[in-house]
Amino acid sequence: QVQLVESGGGLVQAGGSLRLSCAASGIIFSINAMDWYRQAPGKQRELVATISSGGSANYADSVKGRFTISRDNAKNTLYLQMNSVKPEDTAVYYCRVPWGDYWGQGTQVTVSS
Repeated sequence: QVQLVESGGGLVQAGGSLRLSCAASGIIFSINAMDWYRQAPGKQRELVATISSGGSANYADSVKGRFTISRDNAKNTLYLQMNSVKPEDTAVYYCRVPWGDYWGQGTQVTVSS
């Protein structure tokens, strides 16, 4: 059974930093690409960043230069380092395994101005 558990969300001031984690189980983590998505109130879920099994990363234009996706295959954990956050980054953040389309339950990030 595949499980993805996000953590690290919370309330942060604009300009601050936050690191999200996603602990994965039930999959061979090291061979899977992984994604971070987010969904703001009243908006569609959007892709934030993706990382290949080899560590190549891609980002949405809105977070490029501020967010960094990374992975620790020894810990079966995906990360999203969020720097210079803005109020428009407020959303529920989800990790996803594209293979099989598995999702975590999400973690809330709120950025105050």
